[in-house]
Amino acid sequence: MAIGTTLKQPLNTSRQTQRHKPMQTEHLFPNATDLDRAANILLAGGLVAFATETVYGLGGDARNDHAVARIFAAKGRPRFNPLIVHVANLDQARRYGAFDARAMAVAAAFWPGPLTLVVPLRPDSGLSPLVTAELPSVAIRVPAHPVAQALLTAFGGPLAAPSANRSGRISPTRAAHVFDGLSGKIEAVLEGGTCSVGVESTILGLLGAPELLRPGGIDLETLEAMLGPLQTGGSAIKPSAPGQLASHYAPNASVTLNVTVNTAGAVHLGFGPDAPNCRSSLNLSPGADLIEAAANLFHLLREADLLAGPDGAITVAPIPENGLGRAINDRLRRAAAPRYL
Repeated sequence: MAIGTTLKQPLNTSRQTQRHKPMQTEHLFPNATDLDRAANILLAGGLVAFATETVYGLGGDARNDHAVARIFAAKGRPRFNPLIVHVANLDQARRYGAFDARAMAVAAAFWPGPLTLVVPLRPDSGLSPLVTAELPSVAIRVPAHPVAQALLTAFGGPLAAPSANRSGRISPTRAAHVFDGLSGKIEAVLEGGTCSVGVESTILGLLGAPELLRPGGIDLETLEAMLGPLQTGGSAIKPSAPGQLASHYAPNASVTLNVTVNTAGAVHLGFGPDAPNCRSSLNLSPGADLIEAAANLFHLLREADLLAGPDGAITVAPIPENGLGRAINDRLRRAAAPRYL
C-alpha cells in the first residue's frame, strides 16, 4: 500500500496542548485506512504498538532520535539497553547491518520468523545511536506476523520495537495488555489478535563465534543443527542485546519456581496434568506441550498476578529445560529475580 508523506491527521506536539489535554491512545485495526493512519503517525515521530508472532512491539522510527527517545520514556527503559530493529525483508535489513555469508544463510533459513540477528552496524545505517546504545552492532529481525508485515510495508522503513510494556514488567501478547500498561503514553495500538509464539524472539549474535544471547521462539536445538554448538553470551550489566537484564518480565506478586506441592495462599501456574491443589490454579499446558505453554505464558502470568494481588505469591511448576522450555524458564527466572525498580 502506497503511503504519502502528507499527514492526514497531523500530530499535535505542542507542549502546551499536551499539558492540558492527555494523549488519547487510538485502537487501530489492520484495514487500509487504519494502516495508513498508523504509518503516518510513525512518519511524524509518533509511537504505534503492533502485533508480531512473538509479543506486541512498541514501534517508532529507528532513524528518528526523538521517536526512539520517546520509546525509552514510555517504557521507563534504561538507555543502555539496546533495541531490536524490525524490517520487512532481508534486503532492508542489509541497509542497516553488515551481513556476511553466514548471516545471509541464517537469515534465509529463519526469516521471516522469531529470530533476531546481532550483526555489525553499517557506518551509513542512518539509525539513531539510541537504538544500538552506541554499540558497533545492531539487532535486526524480520517478523512473520501479517499485521507487522503490513505495517512495515506501509511505513517503508525500520522500526525500533521493544516489547510494548513498562520496562521490567510482563510482556504483552494481546492488544488489551498494551492498553493496560501504555494507554495515554503512546499514539496508537494496532490490533493483531493474540500472539501465536508468546515469548520474545531468540537473539543470535553473529559478531564472532555464534552466541545465543537470548533463548526465544526458535529453539537451541534447531539453531545448533545448522550452526553447531553455540556459546552463550550477554551481560546484565552492559547488555549487548535486549532481554538480558537480571530482573525482567516481573508481575507485582512474588514468584517462586519449581514448586510441586501445595503452598498456602499462593496462585499456582501448573504444567502438565498433575498440579497441586492451591487456592487458585492456572495451567500453562494441561497436556505438557511446550509450544502451548509458551503461547500462554505471559497472559497466564498476568492472570495469576491479578488473582494473587500485589502482596501475594505465585508458584510455578517445573518446566523441562529443552526446546521452547529454555525460553520459558529464562523468562520465569527473570520474573522471579530480585527487583530493583
